[in-house]
Amino acid sequence: MTPVRIIFAFLLSPALLPWAGTAAAQSLDGPAQPSQEAPAAPQVERLPGDMTLAGLVELVLRIDPEAKANGSATQFRVQDRTLILVGDENAGRMRIMTPIARTDALDGEIVQRMLQANFDAVLDARYAVANGIVWSVFIHPLPPMDEAQLANAIAQVYVAAASFGTTYTSGAMVYGGGDSNEEHRRLLEAIKKQIAPEI
Repeated sequence: MTPVRIIFAFLLSPALLPWAGTAAAQSLDGPAQPSQEAPAAPQVERLPGDMTLAGLVELVLRIDPEAKANGSATQFRVQDRTLILVGDENAGRMRIMTPIARTDALDGEIVQRMLQANFDAVLDARYAVANGIVWSVFIHPLPPMDEAQLANAIAQVYVAAASFGTTYTSGAMVYGGGDSNEEHRRLLEAIKKQIAPEI
């Protein structure tokens, strides 16, 4: 099992994701194997900035005071959805993600639409596949993150997941009429106010 599969097997374990149940904990090859210690990421030169994983967790706790930290992963709720913040200080990277659907439920048309959206509609968030699950995910260098970027990242991940199967957008920019732009703007503003009212 590769280190990436080990990490996702850990992240998808029923203990970490009780809302996902045992079906989400199974990889495409069957049930997840017992967790093995993943090798540490190599030390890399840090980009400018002061943000740390602990700093991001502190901001997430402003959104969800009941957020649950487990090592380098923190689960938190935004409205009706569970999101996961994962960071690696040594690699200087972070990600926010939420599961959307099992890949075995997707047909070719949905996969095509998902990939098209990655090119032009979901902006900084992305649709990704790991361990038989479609995810909405935002990946970014950790040190330069700030409160406004975190709020925007959380909103984009949430909206990309919520719009999967319909508009396939992260909400940062929606063309055409309708109420989507206003709904997405309100969500972003609510998250910003929770993280830092002065933003």
